[in-house]
Formats: sequence, C-alpha cells, structure tokens
Amino acid sequence: MSGEQQETLKAWVAAALPRTTRQVGAWIEKEFGLVYESRSGLIALLHRLGLEYHKPSVIPRKLDKEKQRAFIESYDNLLNSLADNEAVLFADAVHPTHAARPAGCWAPSQEKLAIEQTSGRQRINIHGAIDLETGQTRMIEALTIDAASTIRLLESIEAFYPMLALIHVFLDNARYHHAKLVQEWLALPGRRIKLHFIPTYCPHLNPIERLWGVMHRNVTHNKCYATCAQFADATLGFLREMVPRNWADLCDSVTDNFRIINPKDFRVMT
Repeated sequence: MSGEQQETLKAWVAAALPRTTRQVGAWIEKEFGLVYESRSGLIALLHRLGLEYHKPSVIPRKLDKEKQRAFIESYDNLLNSLADNEAVLFADAVHPTHAARPAGCWAPSQEKLAIEQTSGRQRINIHGAIDLETGQTRMIEALTIDAASTIRLLESIEAFYPMLALIHVFLDNARYHHAKLVQEWLALPGRRIKLHFIPTYCPHLNPIERLWGVMHRNVTHNKCYATCAQFADATLGFLREMVPRNWADLCDSVTDNFRIINPKDFRVMT
C-alpha cells in the first residue's frame, strides 16, 4: 500500500469504531483492490500504522467520579484508624452456572481440543465475604439470595471472629442488603457488624468481584463436572478452602488497589 492509502486506511479505522480485522481486510479489498492473504500480515500493517486491537471496557453510564473519590478516601481513613480488635471484609453474591467455559490454552499444534458440555441450566447461589488481610472467606450457599441469606452470612462472619469488637463489612446496594430484616438484625443487642455501602454502579470498588473471576479461572475454565453437585463442591471447596490456603499466591489478584474510573477518559462507542 502507498503512503496515501495507508493514511486513508488509518483515518477510516479511527472514524467509526469498532472495526474488526475481517472488516478492515474487506474494506482494503473494496477500496484499493488489494487482498491480504495472511491475517498476520494485515495485523502487522495495522500495528505499523499505530493501531492496536482493543477489547473495550464496559463502564456504567451513571458513574460518579466524586463519589468514587469520596469512597476511596473514606476507606483509606478507616484502614488507617482500624483498631487491633477490628476487621474489614468485602461481601457480595455470585451465581455460577453449571456449564463448561472454554478458555484458550497451549497444546501441541496437531491436537484438536474440546470440552464436554453440560446442560448449563442449573446454577448455585453463593453469598460470600473475604478478609483481604488474611484471605479468610465465609461462603454461604442459598436457595435464594435475599435478606435471609444476608443475615446468615453476617452471622457466619460474627461467629468466625468471636474476639473482635467490630467487623466492618463493605457490600453493594442490592435491595436485600438494605432490607428491614437486615436492619432489625443489626440493631439487636450484641451485634458487632457495621455495614458500609459501596457507591452505586461501582463493582470495581468491591475486591470480591475479582475473587469471582479467580474462581472461574480455577474452577470453570476448560473443566466439565458431570453433575451440578460436583460443580458446587468444587466451587465452594475452592472459595472456602483453597483461597485461604493459597492466599499468598492469590492476594495480588484480589486487592483493594482502587482506582477512579472517569467515563470522560474513554471514547464511548455507539
């Protein structure tokens, strides 16, 4: 391609995103009558033009930068003033589905790989919490994630920390976390839990969301479980036992290294 053609291509790609590799190749053929037989050759051309293959981030429309900033400042202040008889946990619910999740992997070039597929219709409901300081987790399996499962989780947390005077639990704004039943439970004499709510539309400020990703990489990717019961055992076993046991290796993947996401920093595709 001539220099002028390359600049035209670069402008076309940038003008209206997204452009797939196939679309770029088809446009070059239609516009200039040139055919790139090799996909790698086409990709090399795009790299030379200063273009990269991006996987767009998904950002909520209603992200509030100042609310994120205020939350991070409040969280840092809490950690800096935390007493020896206090702890901080992050809580959330997850609903893994009994289905194989294909993921890329290295293998001999001559081999064709496949995973046996399951029905994908059954799922398990887990209400859980993690202590980032120790990697200790509390994981409750429930028929439904609701106010009752929230209370069960909070009871489990209190039972796990009998010597602590106060346990700070950070969680999202799901309606069941704000339920009257939960508020009544928190108001009972002897309760040692204080709830802190993460700003709306900010899952990136809840580190347990990253734990769910780690769980999928270790439990569901490229693995098939014959029954949902086996899948549940593997999932809960990983979260309850393997995470605390291997926290030194996993802690860098599940951190409170928070950052502010500003929609203005992104070019939003329409």
